[in-house]
Amino acid sequence: MPGPVGRFVLGLSRGIDRLAGAATMVFLVALVGAVMVQVVARYVLNSPPPWTEEMARYAMIWAGLMGATLSFKRRFDPALVNRAPGTAAKGPRAAFIAAGAGVFQGLVVMIYLLPILWHSFFGPNMNPERSFLLRHSRMTAETLGFPTLLVAVAVPLMAIFILIHLAARVFEPAETAETQDASDALGT
Repeated sequence: MPGPVGRFVLGLSRGIDRLAGAATMVFLVALVGAVMVQVVARYVLNSPPPWTEEMARYAMIWAGLMGATLSFKRRFDPALVNRAPGTAAKGPRAAFIAAGAGVFQGLVVMIYLLPILWHSFFGPNMNPERSFLLRHSRMTAETLGFPTLLVAVAVPLMAIFILIHLAARVFEPAETAETQDASDALGT
């Protein structure tokens, strides 16, 4: 049973997973709606509104990045050691290999996400004015007229969410993780 910090991290991971799931659904609906308006306007009315393409693109970015966090939480990410759900590593050698693979996978995730998170807030020479987010705060979407920062903020959010899910994996008991994998794979 995890201690108070473990329970907090696990609860936070579950909470942001629900938030990311709801956001993904909203943005998928917006994406499909924008594409449907675009198709009807283009082929029926011969006059597609210019904002639909931009809205679909931005909704796709949000849905894709939030969907990536859902995938990571459910362990649908690429795995080094594939086991059938419910089968624990047998013997000390298999457990050691599985633990080593988990540590290696965690390191790879951090090596990939930490620079993305860093450059979201700091540009070259640690200059915040040249950061990814600050550059987008000065840009405006062409047809929708809002700052592209509202789209760009999905990138560091995705990185933060996945890092929280990674921290939660440390506190998950092995049996719970395997049970969760099986139930998530079945959609229960």
